[in-house]
Amino acid sequence: MATITINGREFPAPDIGGNLVVSTNVSAGKNAKGEFIGQKVGRDQYKVDALQWKFLDAKTWADMLREFDKFVVTAKIPDMVNNRFLTIQMYPGNRTATPVEFDISGMPTRYRDCKVNIVDCGVN
Repeated sequence: MATITINGREFPAPDIGGNLVVSTNVSAGKNAKGEFIGQKVGRDQYKVDALQWKFLDAKTWADMLREFDKFVVTAKIPDMVNNRFLTIQMYPGNRTATPVEFDISGMPTRYRDCKVNIVDCGVN
């Protein structure tokens, strides 16, 4: 079973990272006395930070990147709060990789340090 699925496509398990982050939005911060006065706003939001694959062939990496063409994607990710998978709308952060092998025309055939973050859109 895949660790992460984007638009129904199973991504390879990341080699490094995949830090799971849960953020809570609040309506306000602290008052002049340093007392918290805010309230939770909406639901907790999720981020899968620092997904990284040490090496991917160019086709696999391109196939993965094309899933983000529409920017907002349907992601199935591990939910550490409820110890199950969660399917939510997310968007990608920067996507980076370093080409390490090339074909005769100069196009990369293999990449290293392929990275992406995916962030909760906050839609219920």
